Amino acid sequence: MPKLSLSKLKNKHFLSLMGNAVISLFGLLLFGLLYRSFSKEDVGTWLFFLATQSILDSIRNGFLGTATVKFYAGAESGRAANVLGSIWYLAIVITGLMLLLNAGGYLLLPYVTNFQLIITIKWVGITMLSSLPFSVMFWKLQADEHYGTILWLRMVNSGSTIVAFLVLLFLHKFTLESALLWNVLTNCLTSAIGLLVNLGGSRHIVSRSKETMTEILHFGKYNLGTNLISNLLGSANTYIVSFMLGPGAVAVLSVPAKLMELVEIPLRSFVGTGMTSMATAFNQKNMHQVSYILNKYAGMLTWVFIPMTVGVLFLADIPVNILSSGLYRGTEAANIYRMVMFTAIIYPIDRFNGVALDIIHQPKINFQKVQVMLLVKIVATFGCIYFMHSIYGAPVAGLLTTIAGLGFGYFQLRKFMTFNISDILKCGWTELKAFGKKG
Repeated sequence: MPKLSLSKLKNKHFLSLMGNAVISLFGLLLFGLLYRSFSKEDVGTWLFFLATQSILDSIRNGFLGTATVKFYAGAESGRAANVLGSIWYLAIVITGLMLLLNAGGYLLLPYVTNFQLIITIKWVGITMLSSLPFSVMFWKLQADEHYGTILWLRMVNSGSTIVAFLVLLFLHKFTLESALLWNVLTNCLTSAIGLLVNLGGSRHIVSRSKETMTEILHFGKYNLGTNLISNLLGSANTYIVSFMLGPGAVAVLSVPAKLMELVEIPLRSFVGTGMTSMATAFNQKNMHQVSYILNKYAGMLTWVFIPMTVGVLFLADIPVNILSSGLYRGTEAANIYRMVMFTAIIYPIDRFNGVALDIIHQPKINFQKVQVMLLVKIVATFGCIYFMHSIYGAPVAGLLTTIAGLGFGYFQLRKFMTFNISDILKCGWTELKAFGKKG
């Protein structure tokens, strides 16, 4: 019986879910340490630095992350080595260009007076360099569906960071500069361990080819645009609500936004495993399997989100009060959480439509999809808040945005694949029941 239980825990979905949960948990611990130990100014500087790093990382990941899974997963050995070598070469080139840009910033340091910019210029380049091998390893491991290895690699990276910060705190040397230094050193540790055990296949860099690199860059340019616009979709509410209703409304809106991590953890996990399986099927020219995987994962998550939504409708006040320490009791936060959770029911189908478009080599359509969503988001948020005279306009606009993206992606994808909403729900329900019977 113990052996049977352990084998079930090695399921790729469970391991992927655990990997995302571990990252979220360590993230909360990290920010808890920072808020406890740093001044508001230093916390703000750290967040500014992370935002800048996130933008640069989204550029590198946008070009190469999905492309690694799409072209590498399921490919025959010669093609796989060629793709992986090309990915390594392009990752080094892109990171090198970022370092050149950062070097230009160093030349301007004598003329910069903003402390946040000074810290960012000093540390962002070396941080991107330290995370380069670790990033490529993560993309390859995801394509190989080695989620157990991803889990321990993430634990090494995040766990060593937390341990280093706790030691610095104990020695009374926990400062912004020391935190940035050890952030780089723990990235180096993770990258070094991965390289020593050959997790990234860096030796294949000699197998790169100009044709494959061109193919990857052509695919990646649309995925990069999709990533950047997706980031704008997430931040549009902050800017518009702040402009129309003030920072207090943004604070209220941030509580349900944080609680939506409960949805994003399983969603990111299933998208990660589903994307790899779809890429493998597509590279083996099995479109029927691609369609089945889309129906299975999108359908299962849709059915799982329905009871979660019902629970939130009745119990939203509890997590809102816990997260905000009761500061937002009696505000719109709980009702907004209910509204956003209702919208989340259609997240799985919308998200998997986008993933499928990338996998079947239609990233341009997926890019157009997020452009439509951004346009609807901006117009609808302004319009809904203006006519409703309330912060409730923001979640209403979010629902309209998701419906627009779902509709556009669904009808575009049907030009290349045979499926419909009914197939998704039926397949998802059947697979969920089978999953339940297996324990």
